Amino acid sequence: MAISVAGGVRPGKIIEIEHRLYQQLIVGKQKSNSMFDELDVELEDDANKLAIEREAVLERLAKQIQAKQVFEEVSEQLINTVISAIEHGLSSPEQALTHSGINENQLLMLDLLQGKNVDINRLKPLIEEQAWLVRDLLNMVNSASFRHRRPQRSDVKVTDIKLVLNFIGIENIKLLIPYFCIRNWLPSGHANLLWTTRKLWRYSVVSAIAAQALAKLHEKDGSFVYTCTLLSQLGPSVVLKNSAKLFEQTWGTWLREASGCRDKEVYDAVVATEFPAERVYHLVLEHGNKLNWQLLHYLDFKDSAMTKVLAELDNNLSYKDLSEDAAMVARANCYAKVVLLEELSQIDPQEKRMMFDYYELSAQEVIRLKGQNYKKLNII
Repeated sequence: MAISVAGGVRPGKIIEIEHRLYQQLIVGKQKSNSMFDELDVELEDDANKLAIEREAVLERLAKQIQAKQVFEEVSEQLINTVISAIEHGLSSPEQALTHSGINENQLLMLDLLQGKNVDINRLKPLIEEQAWLVRDLLNMVNSASFRHRRPQRSDVKVTDIKLVLNFIGIENIKLLIPYFCIRNWLPSGHANLLWTTRKLWRYSVVSAIAAQALAKLHEKDGSFVYTCTLLSQLGPSVVLKNSAKLFEQTWGTWLREASGCRDKEVYDAVVATEFPAERVYHLVLEHGNKLNWQLLHYLDFKDSAMTKVLAELDNNLSYKDLSEDAAMVARANCYAKVVLLEELSQIDPQEKRMMFDYYELSAQEVIRLKGQNYKKLNII
């Protein structure tokens, strides 16, 4: 007789499956073939060249016993230096914010968007402060796919943010701003994390689509659950962004020093040292969920409904103890984990049933979720 795992204290097997996804996102060598946005397209050549150069150096080192010993010693020292710096950078929310790109006004935008009557006049100056957000909104409104939606003079390029907000409409703004925020907070711009970033972005968007579908099915506030679901990847993104930044700074410094000393063996050892994905993966597991809400606490959003949901998801040991909104975020993330693990052939049917059982996904919810298009977020 099968024993149900539904809703209680999270079993070890459920934790192992969930960790398996992050292991595949961060450590797995698979490249992402399905993208919603072409993040860091220009980095693909750099990432591929870096990988080829490292392989060539490692092949050469394999033939030279002494040089290989130098590589192992230098590489270990470099990685330990990087990990120590990352751990220090994650020792407090204040430190973690250093390379995150997150500030109070960005969170204030998200908080204001949760109100029943959104004050556009208060929102507009906050949007204008974020150059990347203005760029993303302008690019979208001026795109060929959007122009036919504009009422008049569709060929004229829109540059005024107030017109942009009017064209898009407040209901779509509630979805677009969180979408662009989490994309901006991802560790983009780092060749060492190109594929990890793309896979994490895919996971974020699949989760958001699932959250929208569940909220619609249960006639709930879709934008709030959707925003909280996207924010549930804030902490992992910050850990990865800090890690990539500190690795590249240290790696670059060591490379310049080795070049200046004309030490070929040390130079090759630094070149061949890869981003310590396995160790960073464990740091994501240790700090990711905590940072989701601790960063909001530190930036004076302790009483925000978003913060409370994120804190629940981290602090509650049992699914049954979650509030309705937090439980919906957990179910959306559960479904996205299963979708991505199935794509990677990393989950079997029994494990899938166990995940759905624990998070109490009903047959009706599973049917609704299966019917969604996970290749594109349906915002406008």
